[in-house]
Amino acid sequence: MTRRRVTVLLLVAGPTLFFGLFFGYPVAAIVGRGLHTSAGWQLGAVADVLGRRDIRDVLWFTTWQALASTALTLLLALPGAYVFARFAFPGKGVLRAVVTVPFVLPTVVVGSAFLAVLGRGGLLDELWGVRLDTTVWAILAAHVFFNYSVVVRTVGGLWAQLDTRQEDAARTLGASRWRAWRAVTLPALAPAVASAALMVFLFTFTSFGIVQILGGPGYSTLEVEIYRQTAQLLDLSTAAVLTLVQLGAVVMVLALHAWVVRRGESTLRLVDPSRTARRPRGVAQWTLLSGVLGVVAVLLVLPLAVLVLRAFDAPDGFGLTYFRALGSSDGGAFLVAPIAAVGNSLRYAAVATLIALVVGGLAAVALSRERRGKDGRPGGMSRLLRGFDALLMLPLGVSAVTVGFGFLIALDEPPLDLRASWILVPLAQALVGAPFVVRTMLPVLRAVDQRLRDAASVLGASPWRVWWEVDLPLVRRAVLVAAGFAFAVSLGEFGATVFLARPDNPTLPVAVARLLGRPGDLNYGQAMALSTVLMLVCVVSLLVLERLRPRDPHDGGTPRSARGRTDAPVAADPRPASTRRPDVALTAPAKGPRTKERPH
Repeated sequence: MTRRRVTVLLLVAGPTLFFGLFFGYPVAAIVGRGLHTSAGWQLGAVADVLGRRDIRDVLWFTTWQALASTALTLLLALPGAYVFARFAFPGKGVLRAVVTVPFVLPTVVVGSAFLAVLGRGGLLDELWGVRLDTTVWAILAAHVFFNYSVVVRTVGGLWAQLDTRQEDAARTLGASRWRAWRAVTLPALAPAVASAALMVFLFTFTSFGIVQILGGPGYSTLEVEIYRQTAQLLDLSTAAVLTLVQLGAVVMVLALHAWVVRRGESTLRLVDPSRTARRPRGVAQWTLLSGVLGVVAVLLVLPLAVLVLRAFDAPDGFGLTYFRALGSSDGGAFLVAPIAAVGNSLRYAAVATLIALVVGGLAAVALSRERRGKDGRPGGMSRLLRGFDALLMLPLGVSAVTVGFGFLIALDEPPLDLRASWILVPLAQALVGAPFVVRTMLPVLRAVDQRLRDAASVLGASPWRVWWEVDLPLVRRAVLVAAGFAFAVSLGEFGATVFLARPDNPTLPVAVARLLGRPGDLNYGQAMALSTVLMLVCVVSLLVLERLRPRDPHDGGTPRSARGRTDAPVAADPRPASTRRPDVALTAPAKGPRTKERPH
């Protein structure tokens, strides 16, 4: 075995052990507890559960709402992708940041924002007496809000780098504008559109916080039903079956996504985005720009603006009443003042970020060492690393509810008796943060010239010193960006934390959800205020990330080694998000699957 292979295996060992202990083991424990009894495996429970009408209704709703959310997101976001790719206008950079903000927000913040617009006493209720909370329309609107930036950044990033002269040449030969676009541009964009659609479908298929807050008792996705069967009904058999169903669906989507990305790795003529963007000309282009700005204002800005207004609009007048109330405890939903959740979340997120950086950093270094054989086909080590890469993405698609409850069941005996330990929350958050670290660092590591590493090794440097002297100086900013993403994702994680956060140490998302679940204007106002605080923390994190994100001055951020490939713009713009989506990488990796972005 060569020295390089030994190094790769050692790098893979740490992350594999981490994911095995804190992901595979808890999920297996839940499945085992639900399907295995003293009489043996009860595999007949699978058919029994799937044969129930209520479960079939949940499966049907989960699937069709994900398809509808994906279609609506593509319908509304593809014009935005074109505008960002082809138009140059004042404030474009600010608007791009505004579009990105929703993706890094925790689901409970988005749920609170849409309640402020669509719910009881919301904007629509006050203006026209219309309430859309507890309807499927609220769910679909919130899903489009979350995933709009996925399509804009994934498709728009590539669209901006497609050479317009190819389409112009087709028109010179007599093709109409529509036929030239269909024959030249659409085939080049198809892999990016398919990749974005699959990611949106995956995020909405595994939706939890949005459906929990906006859907009410009448709507339930697989994730929500797993939570209900586990936390409320204690029916672990049904929860185990649903977990396996969701896991199977996620694996299929990830496999399809990986196939789409590999199919998209063809050679394209990519140019500097500044060469393709022009000021809008004519009535049609200005109308399109105005329409996109209107969609952004109504769909993305309005809910957050109303959320902030509701946080300040108290019965005694516009002011800080609800914010002051966060400093006192009534002994109901919490054993401490709700404002204490801010400090708890920051501490948990800091520890989770450190864990995610170590685990994700080791995994990214190992994956960057992938090499193909002389015939261009992946060898045995490459296939191993591809499987390892897929393993790293599973926590973003598997039920966070299952992972959280699995922690309580599996990690309660020596040598891993952690059920009463505070470290459970950061560990669960790190499971979601580590894949974002990998997706952020991997494209940059792959862009490092291998000859630099080889030269250092020839001169006698150990593998550790090669990393310290060659890789780290080149990826230092990427490490900072990865840390920021992991921090934002950890800050907004909800699905697993709702099981693990104790009443005396709630996190921000858990505190918001508990306040929303209690009657009374004061609780509602405090939920709006706490959501505003959480949103501000996430926005500040995003602004810091925008300043730190590595950029190539020659091509707007695309790693040199990735130029000329259809997935290059996608790999060049790794982002969270979310905060599972958080509950948030906005884009697909250069190779292999990538999923959401999002804390559940």
